[in-house]
Amino acid sequence: MKFISIVMGSKSDFEIMEEAAKILEKFSVAYEMIISSAHRSPERTHNYIKTAEQKGAKVFIAAAGMAAHLAGVVASFTTKPVIGVPMRGGAMDGMDAMLSTVQMPAGMPVATVAIGKAGAINSAYLAMQILAIEDEELRIKLLEDRILKAKKVASDSLEIEKII
Repeated sequence: MKFISIVMGSKSDFEIMEEAAKILEKFSVAYEMIISSAHRSPERTHNYIKTAEQKGAKVFIAAAGMAAHLAGVVASFTTKPVIGVPMRGGAMDGMDAMLSTVQMPAGMPVATVAIGKAGAINSAYLAMQILAIEDEELRIKLLEDRILKAKKVASDSLEIEKII
């Protein structure tokens, strides 16, 4: 079974990462979701990544705030794609997490999305786009979603537009 794995550093990340889960559910994409910390539970993180790979995880989404080393740690344990979601909080309100997530050493890539809710949602879409490389049905669903989004923009515009 192929699925997407969502790992978050603490329970406080759940409210935001639940948005990623909702998107995956909307597209009927299987996922797992756990809490595991790069710093507080590194052995749990390592064991989970290896087990998830064996079960069929194809993409990992890792959400963390502040030092935000989770995505990098996940990437160190797998060659599967890793998407990092920086979380708000701390003295820099998420900028520290974003910089920790995006500034990976050469040869250890982590795709990094926006801080917070938009990042959580985009992480789900990006993970599905990766799966859609080999899943034509999912690719078509994503394309249909884009078409609906474009129609919504046009519809919203009709409600307010004034063109001379």
